[in-house]
Amino acid sequence: MIVDLNLLVPATRQEAWAVLTDFEHMSGFVSNLKESRGMASAGDTLEIFQRGSAAYGPISFPFESTRAIQLTPPEKIQSHLLSGSMRKMEGTTRLTQEGAQTRIVYHADTVPGVWIPPLVGKTFIEHETREQFNEMRHEIIRRQHPSTSLAPS
Repeated sequence: MIVDLNLLVPATRQEAWAVLTDFEHMSGFVSNLKESRGMASAGDTLEIFQRGSAAYGPISFPFESTRAIQLTPPEKIQSHLLSGSMRKMEGTTRLTQEGAQTRIVYHADTVPGVWIPPLVGKTFIEHETREQFNEMRHEIIRRQHPSTSLAPS
């Protein structure tokens, strides 16, 4: 399943990068994550473990993943699944400065670890991905104005 996402955030590339790579605190601002932590690092490569539960309508399932994350600051994040609930998850996030805003472009190729009806599965994964990036977008904005609390939309 291919998932593509494109969003503009009113922040610098460095501000967006700081949130998108804040794996140690990600479970505090991405609601479907129960745990997110670094396990190892070597240069610009991190090994990250995440665990949570995804839900969309009547469908929900717990998930976990251990991924190798290759960082090219502050422009690209590449993710490769090492183990977890998905059979395959390869993703690339690119950040491009556009004036006073940053465009975040995400592309992933995923294969669920359990059978999900194709149309439902794609809708489910796209929904979860959009929700996660929307929450990260809110965190980027919140960190610019720490005294302001934004409710997720």
